Amino acid sequence: MSDTIIEVKNLGLTYPGGHVALRDVNCEIRQGDVIAVIGPSGSGKSTFLRCLNALEMPTQGDVRVHGQSLLSEETDLPAIRRKIGMVFQQQVLFRHMNVLDNVSIAPRKVLGLTLQEARERAMKYLRVVGLAEKAEFRPDALSGGEDQRVEIARCLAMEPEIILFDEPFAGLDPRMVTEVTAVIRDLAKKGMTMVVVTHDMNFAREIGRRIFFMQDGTILEEGTVSDIFEHPQKSQTKIFVGNLRRLFFDVRSHDYDLYKLNAEILWFCQRYALGQRYLTLQLLCEETLTQVLPFTGPIHIRIHCPEDGKGVSLEFEQENCADSLMDREDIDPISRMLIEGMATDIREEQQGAGRILSMQIA
Repeated sequence: MSDTIIEVKNLGLTYPGGHVALRDVNCEIRQGDVIAVIGPSGSGKSTFLRCLNALEMPTQGDVRVHGQSLLSEETDLPAIRRKIGMVFQQQVLFRHMNVLDNVSIAPRKVLGLTLQEARERAMKYLRVVGLAEKAEFRPDALSGGEDQRVEIARCLAMEPEIILFDEPFAGLDPRMVTEVTAVIRDLAKKGMTMVVVTHDMNFAREIGRRIFFMQDGTILEEGTVSDIFEHPQKSQTKIFVGNLRRLFFDVRSHDYDLYKLNAEILWFCQRYALGQRYLTLQLLCEETLTQVLPFTGPIHIRIHCPEDGKGVSLEFEQENCADSLMDREDIDPISRMLIEGMATDIREEQQGAGRILSMQIA
């Protein structure tokens, strides 16, 4: 008997108006697989996931679950969907119900369990996600991480063969992400088949037994963690992997959006567990942009955090600049002192018609 649960052949989806969301997607999802789906925003990851349980209907190709086509009129689609659980990025708990009722309602209404059977099953899976003590709470009394764990319990209560996760960490702070990661990690250890769309590359490396890299609506490359992150074959995959743990921000006028820059830095530091270094990076950027760089053209800011997390590099590329930056006499002395006190190994060099100022932060 084949261990293939889902088979995708030549899958495509074109929306009215001509926008192509998916094109020629081919893959198999086998029993016990834990697949991390990665790729740039807009590459079709979430749409691909939604096609696997017919929440989106493809316009070409086929999706087969245990050999049954989701597109066939003869297929009992509700029965197929009961085998495929899904956890969405937006929490969709019933806010007027307590946690126990949220988790037990589908086994009662869909599977026909008695009230007692459904509640016993709900408590079983609330224990799995560590929230049995919150059974009588309403969703509004839960944190974002707890809310998402209830979503997972609700999904598990249907006892599916496979669970699809669409950005399960969206909108969660680092502590809450840790809670949800621990639950998904435990499910993987117990052999649950899962497909997880994620932007968290650390999580993809840890949890993924197979990696799908998507770009331009197709699975461009797939393989093990080592295949994709250490030895990618496609040029697009190499570029994507090469840009991981990097933040890029362009300043194109004097009236740049400082709030957006600071928010990007905070998000970057939270993603890579850099702690309070976001404050240092924010202050360095503001002081350098206002006091050091003369703005002779666009300024490109690049922040890189290495895998070992031992230091962060900050780089400013000032276009159309041939003069030294840090040696300027009109730099405010306090700003200079702040920059030199927060950054180490400050260097600058000429590159073509521009000037690059680089710093290291411990």
